Amino acid sequence: MNNEVRVHAGMKVEARADESMPRLVGYASVFETEANIGGMFREVIRKGAFTDAILRDDIHALDNHDYGRVIGRKKAGTLTISEDERGLRVEITPPNTTIARDLMENIGAGNIDQMSFSFSMEGGRQVWDESGDIPLRSIEKVGELLEVSVVPRGAYETTEIALRSLAASRQGMETA
Repeated sequence: MNNEVRVHAGMKVEARADESMPRLVGYASVFETEANIGGMFREVIRKGAFTDAILRDDIHALDNHDYGRVIGRKKAGTLTISEDERGLRVEITPPNTTIARDLMENIGAGNIDQMSFSFSMEGGRQVWDESGDIPLRSIEKVGELLEVSVVPRGAYETTEIALRSLAASRQGMETA
């Protein structure tokens, strides 16, 4: 299986003082945003690209793509993942572990403010436009969504992650 990783940059961080049950809330992918993938091609994720995978796949939330640093999981109910008009929205209820506490501290301090996702195109759908200098790949459907990660550096510039209380996260993602 050929797994691909996409990292997003430029997320906004919000920390709240009323964090009785803190959550990480953000977007692992934003639709219709073009990214340069290593100078080899440009890429756009289309709305609906994750719909089937969200329903079918047991997706993990990780710290920096490391399966030894799990901070949430769909099957466990500690990762809620959905598509909305903007993109691939995630809500993570991290465990009370050293890894999660350190990660939330770094997010709150602004040291980490990006997200990423890992996927496979096997069984997916993509369209290539090679009319420009750099080809454009439009991902219409991922084959499998493996994981979403909070990361220190990204390729896309339009996602965000925030540290919030449970009450604030139920009200939905605020825009800045």
